[in-house]
Amino acid sequence: MRPDPYRVWLSEIMLQQTTVVTVAPYFDRFVTRWPSVSALAAASLDEVLHQWQGLGYYARARNLHACAKTIVERHGGRFPDEIAELRALPGIGDYTAAAIAAIAFDRREAAVDGNVERVMARVFAVTEQMPAAKPRLRAFAASLVPARRAGDFAQALMDLGATICTPRRPRCVLCPWREGCAARAGGFAEDLPARAEKPERPLRHGVVFWLQRGDGAVLLRRREEKGLLGGMIEVPSTPWREASWSQAEALSHAPAVVGWSALPGIVRHGFTHFPLELEILAATTESPPDGIWARPEQFKDYAFPTLTKKVVKHALSAFATAG
Repeated sequence: MRPDPYRVWLSEIMLQQTTVVTVAPYFDRFVTRWPSVSALAAASLDEVLHQWQGLGYYARARNLHACAKTIVERHGGRFPDEIAELRALPGIGDYTAAAIAAIAFDRREAAVDGNVERVMARVFAVTEQMPAAKPRLRAFAASLVPARRAGDFAQALMDLGATICTPRRPRCVLCPWREGCAARAGGFAEDLPARAEKPERPLRHGVVFWLQRGDGAVLLRRREEKGLLGGMIEVPSTPWREASWSQAEALSHAPAVVGWSALPGIVRHGFTHFPLELEILAATTESPPDGIWARPEQFKDYAFPTLTKKVVKHALSAFATAG
């Protein structure tokens, strides 16, 4: 019996740039709450983002929801089994489309993720640097896909890269392809795939505005749908930039004209492409502006990314210490 395409799709989206150990409890919660693509499509984006919080790369969650709605609206709630139709769905690229087609529908497609690229680079001794080598690696992988049981082959190849042909200290002695691996024969398996030196990640800075009203509620806002942490709830802040912010510059972005004061310490967070440092300015207001207001005990009801959770923890700790 072939795997449910809904579960294949959900797991592949969640596993993008995220480990199996991290994904497992999220996957279980999603399929328990939304056991089908139709159930997921009927949920609100807020519900999906709330369940996703902490998993990171939130564009995946937005695309997940959009994809579910598209499948219901255009395909009657059933995943298409043709690779071109799968690629046309929101958030589904070449790899995910191939993985669904091969694993769920046994299509003869090569699902090439980072693990598979590493195996191909070593077996065929492809010394060209990434990402320029990707087309050759995909071609090699496609040439190996069998006419039958393509889904089993795809999963076996992924597992080979994840558990044996690992980035560091590959366990070549256990590899079923060791006799035919050109890089192993040459003694340079661990050097492949070759990668250019990563550029330095620039440090960015921002200032957060922790505004409270008389009942203890804090002003929140929703980030724009597009971009980093899109659609998530956060505490208002300045934009993030490489230059530090003077208080005068920062206050031009403040949500209210009140007496702001700096909380001690800095909130630090790392994104894929840059580290971030945030200062926090705090104030109280008797004339609260329009917006989302929530008391700390209500924060659990909102879709906070990890960064916002750090900001909340830092601010509440600073107030508790001062009090």
